[in-house]
Amino acid sequence: MGNSNFANHPFLLGFERLDRLMERSAQNDGYPPYNIEQVSENDFRISLAVAGFAESDLDITLSNGELMIKGAQVEAPTPRTYLHQGIAARHFQRRFVLAEGVEVRHAYMENGLLHIELRRDVQQPVSHKIEINRR
Repeated sequence: MGNSNFANHPFLLGFERLDRLMERSAQNDGYPPYNIEQVSENDFRISLAVAGFAESDLDITLSNGELMIKGAQVEAPTPRTYLHQGIAARHFQRRFVLAEGVEVRHAYMENGLLHIELRRDVQQPVSHKIEINRR
């Protein structure tokens, strides 16, 4: 399981799925650049720099606690001749592992940035006594 092996610790039981999610999310290559901002105690914002991408070029999905953002620009109908091309326009896939209770509120584009608003649902700690029974 790569470099992450906290799930193999003898006191952490049942974290294998989280270990796999962390390993997959570590495969991001750094493009596009992004920020993660804590807006309030339980609200967060992920902002990705997606200059040149239209809303229709982006796909955001949430599956099994993994937020995936994909970007793929469609080819221009007429080819362009660049004298210099410094704006990256390559396909990308960026993953974020969300903790249980974190929900995606909404996403929007503003000034070349894709913003994804998240909220953490605050759960009250649960504890109860475990009875010892005969088999």
